[in-house]
Amino acid sequence: MTVAQGINKTIAYKKQTALGSAASGSGGTYLRRVTAALNVTKDSYENNEIVSHQQGTGMTHGIAKSGGTLNGLLSGTSWMPFLGSLLRKDPAATSAISSLSLTIAASAPNYTITRGSGDFLTGGVKIGDVIQLSGGSLAAGNVAKNLVVVGVTATVLTVNVLNYGGTLTAEGPIASCTVTVMGKKSWVPTTGHTNDYYTFEEYFSDLTRSRVYPDVQIAQADISMPATGNVTINHTLVGLGAVTKSGTQSLTSPTAAPSTEVFGSVAGAVYVGGTRYGTITSMSLQINGNTTQGEATVGSNVASDTQRGRVTVTGSFTALFDGETLATVFDQETTTSLIMVLADARTDAANTMAFVMSRVKLSSDDNDDGEKQIVGTYNFTASYNGSGGAALANHATIISVQDSQAA
Repeated sequence: MTVAQGINKTIAYKKQTALGSAASGSGGTYLRRVTAALNVTKDSYENNEIVSHQQGTGMTHGIAKSGGTLNGLLSGTSWMPFLGSLLRKDPAATSAISSLSLTIAASAPNYTITRGSGDFLTGGVKIGDVIQLSGGSLAAGNVAKNLVVVGVTATVLTVNVLNYGGTLTAEGPIASCTVTVMGKKSWVPTTGHTNDYYTFEEYFSDLTRSRVYPDVQIAQADISMPATGNVTINHTLVGLGAVTKSGTQSLTSPTAAPSTEVFGSVAGAVYVGGTRYGTITSMSLQINGNTTQGEATVGSNVASDTQRGRVTVTGSFTALFDGETLATVFDQETTTSLIMVLADARTDAANTMAFVMSRVKLSSDDNDDGEKQIVGTYNFTASYNGSGGAALANHATIISVQDSQAA
């Protein structure tokens, strides 16, 4: 008897054109995963009637619900489509800003990049963006190096070199330079929210069996960065209860899963209030679309649609206890910013992902104890930044995500 094995199972997905229009044929993409479980469950109701034989008379089925979990390691391009759907905005590139005259100066531990004319804000550069410089006759050490923007005005960018210990060379003005915001970004917009549905297919090649789940939405993403090790991302999926089981693969010839490198914590950085903290020992982040199945209707065993709530963002980070700076943010209920930048290598131009929350409050300050370095835990909640927007230093959003490899 042949028994299906996980190593032989593939999972492919394809975005639907609309609710109720299951995707099929070519154009899908295989997923890389640690584990994935898609299933259909049904509400059930015991027949709690009393009969003379004094025995149960069974149960009846209610509405069916599909969904599951998709657990993986965070890597470039692999998860940006799902994050864009969760944030309700298709990832988009920021146009490179060229023909600049730039002057670079030290402002330890950061650097300033000053343009001779024009406006970085109208050019779309935001706090938290990972940028690179190129062009002109810039010194080699200033070119193709990941720089995290920690401050932006019309003419001045304040940046921190992401690669630990990295520096910039003071010079300028240098003509014909370019500032590039790497890859693509998505954030929760104020208008024009997308509402994406996906078809997922589990294909068991050792059994030649297919299970197709249409009308699935990305309901939640949990990102976890340990002090050392791989960064993980776990998704919650919510569908309407339908599944088609057959012996034929529905998403034919899917594109291979991305082969990008997995992000490791040792190459990342965390910024609180614009300051890079070298004492952070872990960080976790939950982006929740508060999506559930919609209301049941008489005559149908599946809901007609999902229902979405507000996008909320919560999380926590831990840090070595070396003073009261973070505790003061909690004690005084100060609104601050929180930026987590991840890289797939400790090199100047490594591939990156950045998670930017420009309005955050800490809700705890708890220290542990023991024969060890003392570590504090800081829970946080992000909120919509109504002071952000076009031509301003921050997006008008609760969170933005940048993927340098997103095409």
